[in-house]
Amino acid sequence: MSALPFDHFSGFLKGEGIRIETGPFITRLQTKLTDVIENLALLYSDYPISTEAGFSDFHLDIHKPNSIRRWIHPQVNFTFDGITPFKPLPRPQAYAIFEWGLNWCISNYAHQYLIIHSAVLEKNGAAIVLPGIPGAGKSTLCAGLALSGWRLFSDEMALIEPSSGQLVSSPRPISLKNESINIIKNFSSSAVFGITINDTTKGSIAHLKPQIESIQRCKEKTTPRIIAFPKYRTGARTSLTPLTKSRAFMTLCENSFNYSIQGKLGFETIKSLISSCDCFEFEYSSLDEAIKTFDTLIEQME
Repeated sequence: MSALPFDHFSGFLKGEGIRIETGPFITRLQTKLTDVIENLALLYSDYPISTEAGFSDFHLDIHKPNSIRRWIHPQVNFTFDGITPFKPLPRPQAYAIFEWGLNWCISNYAHQYLIIHSAVLEKNGAAIVLPGIPGAGKSTLCAGLALSGWRLFSDEMALIEPSSGQLVSSPRPISLKNESINIIKNFSSSAVFGITINDTTKGSIAHLKPQIESIQRCKEKTTPRIIAFPKYRTGARTSLTPLTKSRAFMTLCENSFNYSIQGKLGFETIKSLISSCDCFEFEYSSLDEAIKTFDTLIEQME
């Protein structure tokens, strides 16, 4: 994308749209909103794009509603294949609705994969799956690992190929909230952030640009080796506690977006995933110690 002059990039987005490739997915996006265009130009500058016509998995449009709300308490709409699945959001949240909306598209339509709400990263040929509920510190840990030599697969979704059991990479900007934004800014001087969006339902959010290697290697699948359920707790000592496979199985089922849709195939896929991985509960308060823990764990598996 960086090879395309900004005025051309902006012009295509305002017109016929551009096609952005993020791993196995191609998204055609149209928007006339300047802040969205500028944030895309920054955060997606290393991604393959095309201005040509062609197949796209998702056709998206981010735009202002055609009503008086364009001027009074302005809002923004997300449109997918000509339908509007969500209520409008306040206009300053335009970029956020793009990222949230694309997550919704993948989790609702990419049923060729078993999808688990989880971060995924890889190092030395082995992948770690980090399922987590909001506030557990999953994204902060994911960002720290991604800035410390781990290859980002996803901050939000583990895409598991049922036929092989391998993880499929679809790296996109990492969404960080509230105090996590400053934690990562202070952690790494190389961290590149988009705009900070305030007053969302999740508080303040900002997106971290992935490292270029993660994007360049997004066609490379990997084998899952570790499942760790992270929990950040202020002042906690770093601890990695073995978790029974039966409990890990049930928790992964609960965190899957499409387990019930896949039925028996979903059961077999999670069973295979659990069988191939060591499972842990992980509590931490120090990001540096957390990264050291997982670096050591991967080295011991070599």
